[in-house]
Amino acid sequence: MHNERGGYENDCTVARLQENLFLVVAPTTQQTRCRKWLNRHLPKEGGIGIADVTSSYTVINIIGPLARDLMNNFGDMSQAAFPFFTCQTINIGYASNILAMNITHTGETGWALYIPNEYALYVYECLTKAGKDYSLTLAGHFAMRTLRIERFYAFWGQDIDSTTTPFECGRAFRVKFEKGNFIGRDALLKQQTAGVTRSYVQLLLEDHDMDTDPWPWGGEPIFCNGNFAGRTTTTGYGYTLGQQVCLGFVKNIDPATKTILPLTSDWIQNSKFEVEVAGRRFPAKVNVRSPRLPAVVAFEHPEVVKYVTTQDDETGVKKFVKKMAMEI
Repeated sequence: MHNERGGYENDCTVARLQENLFLVVAPTTQQTRCRKWLNRHLPKEGGIGIADVTSSYTVINIIGPLARDLMNNFGDMSQAAFPFFTCQTINIGYASNILAMNITHTGETGWALYIPNEYALYVYECLTKAGKDYSLTLAGHFAMRTLRIERFYAFWGQDIDSTTTPFECGRAFRVKFEKGNFIGRDALLKQQTAGVTRSYVQLLLEDHDMDTDPWPWGGEPIFCNGNFAGRTTTTGYGYTLGQQVCLGFVKNIDPATKTILPLTSDWIQNSKFEVEVAGRRFPAKVNVRSPRLPAVVAFEHPEVVKYVTTQDDETGVKKFVKKMAMEI
């Protein structure tokens, strides 16, 4: 959902359940904000109804390299039968009408299961029983919040907000300008022509000893070519990358005039970055797109592995998304 300035009012997932029935999923902390925004933009002539069904469902995420093997105990979860970025109604044991979305927020294979509350405990027991054969481990909400950092997944309210546009955070490939008018379209087209003055980046700290050096916690200054360029928004240890990972926005600030200059991907990649942690600057490798992390279990569908959430190559990713949609 975008505002008139092209900024994110909400970072949500929308599933089309029927021709005129949609499920909008947003983080719990955005429940009221999302509902009020939708109500404010309802057409005056009516014809559209909104119902908050948050309290009707319990959500369980099955995530990891063996997620498909586990879920295959309850039906055909192959890539052909249940494509990436799709939603289907499935049954688990005697529980029916479970909405399963083939999407996760950690970058691994997985499903988000929206379970009617009356079946929640029973479904949990079915999953944990079947999961014994796959070393299923319980992990909480903060584990998901941490794992997304090295995958370069942004979180609304911490990394991006209502002032952030898709062009500034590498998500322009998700905007379909050709579909016609929508809120924020004019502002985004204007920014597409003018260019951006800040960019969302991932910084991998180098020469940092996790046992003896101070850890970043968020809000640390980012320096580019020796000059202040921005601050980190999220930080955490990358268990696959094996180093501290920082996310944040950077600007190209002229050191003499303090003027904010246009910013390009080439300028970012050809610059020297540092992150200051507790008064000490650490050199950092910069990424403008999600890194390729080694997979424990290969995807069944080779095209899906090409999808990354943060991209600077708008044209190339649009071609991929279109190709993937045709195959589905």
